[in-house]
Amino acid sequence: MHIPVLLKEVINFLNLKEGDIVVDATINGAGHSKEICGQIGEKGTLIGIDLDQKSLDEADKELKHSKCKVILQKNNFRNLDKVLEKVSIKKANAILFDLGFSSNQIDKSGRGFSFQKDEPLLMTFKENPAEEDLTAREIVNNWEENNIADIIYAYGEEKFSRQIAKKIVEIRKEKWIETTMDLVKIIEKATPNWYKHKKIHFATKTFQALRITVNDEIGALKEGLNKSLNVLEKDGRLAVISFHSIEDRIIKQFFRNKKEENIGTIITKKIIVPNRDEILKNPRSRSAKLRIFQKN
Repeated sequence: MHIPVLLKEVINFLNLKEGDIVVDATINGAGHSKEICGQIGEKGTLIGIDLDQKSLDEADKELKHSKCKVILQKNNFRNLDKVLEKVSIKKANAILFDLGFSSNQIDKSGRGFSFQKDEPLLMTFKENPAEEDLTAREIVNNWEENNIADIIYAYGEEKFSRQIAKKIVEIRKEKWIETTMDLVKIIEKATPNWYKHKKIHFATKTFQALRITVNDEIGALKEGLNKSLNVLEKDGRLAVISFHSIEDRIIKQFFRNKKEENIGTIITKKIIVPNRDEILKNPRSRSAKLRIFQKN
């Protein structure tokens, strides 16, 4: 089950009123949306967006008996404006992005997101990727060593990015790198022994970097944030929960820039993080950071 992170804080800071129109840009299992629906009531409308059909099906079940009007759309949040246009909605009172990676996608996708299961090395959010779609397998088998090292460093903040890229290129000369376990073994060979005994698994950062690259997550985030402010009503609020420093830096800078352009106000002067109780109940929440922006 997907547990919503910082639920009370999100509801509190979104400042919801009865009859509001709210966009949950990453609806997942509808953990936040269920509570949002209760706040906006029968006259309110919730538009839930997700790329994953299983998440939408789960959200549909969860929201079946909710008071508010629910509209679910399969899409990338970078197309938020088109989604609203499609359902004939021009403006929203609140928008939520929860950038946490769905536990369903990790555990059940079969597309190689987890380094703890032996699966095809795809890492794409698309359920049925076409031949021309970028995959992690394509990157590790065909990209130049420097390019592989660059993305592992930039999107994984991996200090051994050069060594890992070098080892990938060395091994692929002998055989095609097909599965998650093929890649884990390579990373294991490329990194020093002490690195394998740290709290964070030695493959975490490389896997993160590949997933971000395959799905153009940074480009999608920047686009989604910009489009959100375009469709927000005056005094509407945008809430974003991020889980790693790369995303958080982008959000922080975006909010600062928009404040300087006099487009709105940063509501969260200090980032909001889960308290100890929440972390104990849901360890995956430990790296969550919430930032809120209000449009002028």
